[in-house]
Amino acid sequence: MQDFQWALLGPGRIARRFAQAVQALPHTRLHSVWGRDAARAQAFATAWAREGQAAPQVQPDLATLLADTAIDAVYIATPHALHGDLIRQCLWAGKPVLCEKPLVPTLAEAQSLTRLAQERGVFLMEALWTRFLPVYDPVQSWLATGAIGPVRALQSSFCFSVPFDARSRLFDPALAGGTLLDIGIYNLAMTRWVLQATLGHCPEPMGLQLDGTLAPTGVDQRVAGTLHFPGGVLAQFVCAFDCAADNALRIFGERGHILVPQRFWEATQAVLVREGQAPQTVEAPFRINGFEGEIEEAMRCVRAGLAQSPRMPHEETLALVAWIDRMRQQLGVRYPFEPQP
Repeated sequence: MQDFQWALLGPGRIARRFAQAVQALPHTRLHSVWGRDAARAQAFATAWAREGQAAPQVQPDLATLLADTAIDAVYIATPHALHGDLIRQCLWAGKPVLCEKPLVPTLAEAQSLTRLAQERGVFLMEALWTRFLPVYDPVQSWLATGAIGPVRALQSSFCFSVPFDARSRLFDPALAGGTLLDIGIYNLAMTRWVLQATLGHCPEPMGLQLDGTLAPTGVDQRVAGTLHFPGGVLAQFVCAFDCAADNALRIFGERGHILVPQRFWEATQAVLVREGQAPQTVEAPFRINGFEGEIEEAMRCVRAGLAQSPRMPHEETLALVAWIDRMRQQLGVRYPFEPQP
């Protein structure tokens, strides 16, 4: 099989994990790197050179990279606010895109980009790697077979404490900072996934109770919420940059519960607990570092000529950002690049 050639935009921290997975997968390699800082891009490319392979190329500009016919797909790992323009350029150039979450910060832009991808028949997928982790296969089976009975409630936390820095991408509104877009998206994505695994679809919440604290820059620093779904199902979550938590996902059913302990977004363990029975624990280690699942799905879809992934379709991206838009509006969070009413 001919090697699948990836280009990478934004050689930062999260891009290192992507590069590690790409360079370790068979018949796959990192072909090109582009970044706003040429020296940083060169250092990244040099670090991921592999014996017996041509070193990744560093392109001087995006137009040159997108004109390269050897590139099969592009991975985008820049700050959130820069995603939209880069995605648009890739799609117009006919280059398939795997873009870090969130795809873009607003529903309006997400609608525009997914529509463009479908019109041009070019693959586009939001890189929500948690949905492709092997540990969630047994969790899905437990939910689908009713191992804990009807699901009644969910709880999840994703919190870590970091000093406030107005220039950090976490807190800078110009870079679409804030907890909901950066980490809360995992809480919401897996809430939707659990309901889909249980009901076959995720209904829209009938009600939303939300509270939060804004950082001095105006972005959301801590958010806690309860979503009310049909049938009385409740989903509670908290995401924060200013506190610690167990960072677990809990799913409560009528006859038992499921626990994905510690860092549920990159979990390798899940526990099924049922009344009167010993807990059942499954271990599902990464083959490489956890990114391999979403990368393999993107390559499969590109080779099949698909414009979207059936496992992470455009409608899922749109539903997620619509929830976040609603929550940001309720909290009074705005970003400088949004049009004023």
